[in-house]
Amino acid sequence: MKNKIFFLISTIFVITSFTVGKDSESSNLLQKVDRNLNPESYESYKKLINIEPNGRKKEFVLFTVKKGKDKVAALFISPASEKGRSTLRLEENMWLFIPNIGKPIRITSLQSVVGGVFNNADILRLDYAEEYKIQKTEDQDREILLHLKAKSNSVAYDKLKMWVDKKTILPIRIECLTQTSMLIKTIYYKQTKNFGNGIIRPSVIETVSPLHKGYKSVMIFAGIKQRKFKDEVFTLSFMHNLESLR
Repeated sequence: MKNKIFFLISTIFVITSFTVGKDSESSNLLQKVDRNLNPESYESYKKLINIEPNGRKKEFVLFTVKKGKDKVAALFISPASEKGRSTLRLEENMWLFIPNIGKPIRITSLQSVVGGVFNNADILRLDYAEEYKIQKTEDQDREILLHLKAKSNSVAYDKLKMWVDKKTILPIRIECLTQTSMLIKTIYYKQTKNFGNGIIRPSVIETVSPLHKGYKSVMIFAGIKQRKFKDEVFTLSFMHNLESLR
């Protein structure tokens, strides 16, 4: 009887150790994707372009700063009508500051401060590993398909299917899904560029959605570099002062 109990305990230990090991390996892979995309703390300049079915475009230029896993802020540089506006994200909480109002207002992840297909969660993106866990991986020749599940109900997309290049450990495309696996949008990562200091990542991100047929939004990174910031930069009282960081 004692031998049977010992065998059962040993089997459970081996299975548990294997599962924990696989979970840790998957988590490390997603963290590596995050770090290959961006330093943990950085500044960047990017252009957002919304393209309508008739070809008409609307462009925005943003200066973005990020600290750690859960702090992101962005300043509108152009067009002139948007200049001086800023956004702040702390974990899943988001605000928009409009100069002539003078007080930050709450916004949600599924809204969009620029319109188009990118929402606020896309524009003020946190680390993927902060919001998602890997449920399953699939080996697909030169790619790895990651099936991701949101860690909480407050995340913009309940599920993600992320195709990752095995060589670069960078995303190629991501399908954003609802809890019932309905496709919300597809995000494409293109034109890998060397930004210097070891940052080699896609410089263009495009997104389309079956919910917005004929529309497309594009995010073009003009520059990105590692930079450290004080915590006070990511506060409501500092939103009007982001210009001082440029």
